[in-house]
Amino acid sequence: MSEIDLHPHDTSASDTPHPVLPNALWQQVPYAAALVLAIAGVAYTNVSHRPLVGYWEFLALAMAVVCVVTRWPGAGERQAQFQLIWTQALHWVAVLVAMNIMLLPRVQQLVPTPATSLILLTLLALGTFLAGVSLLSPRIGILGVGMMAAVPAISWLKQMVVFFLLAAVLLIGLGVSFWLRRDQRRTPRQPEQ
Repeated sequence: MSEIDLHPHDTSASDTPHPVLPNALWQQVPYAAALVLAIAGVAYTNVSHRPLVGYWEFLALAMAVVCVVTRWPGAGERQAQFQLIWTQALHWVAVLVAMNIMLLPRVQQLVPTPATSLILLTLLALGTFLAGVSLLSPRIGILGVGMMAAVPAISWLKQMVVFFLLAAVLLIGLGVSFWLRRDQRRTPRQPEQ
């Protein structure tokens, strides 16, 4: 008898579709959420003109948890798991200390509030990238690079808003002047006396 006859209820991998894409997307959720939360923190700080001290500390702690959780299955034995926890704890405590140094009142007097949020995002991005390097995790490293790329992108966007506003005023002014000139051409001139 053939193998098909011996196992009539066996379903092979080729017979049933596997939800590969949804699983891959679910694996990216912590990284995308961290990036969105970091950019949202900068946006909120720029609008409110107040630094979100606890928010950035929460994000750093959340990144520490993401780093440990993503590498936990590959850690293996108990000693490796213990080493993973302590190295990440020390790494992220150092990032938190650097963030809190930037939030000291004497430092805040020298740095404007919108710049503070960009500095904190830079420190979070650097910590994330270095965690990715130390854990040999390309996803965490790429997340750090993405956060770092958001810093100049946010600065550029703020400058471009002013540029787009000036361009819109220019276009409106040109449109009004052409419209007024067109109206003057349509109205018949009164004969001179």
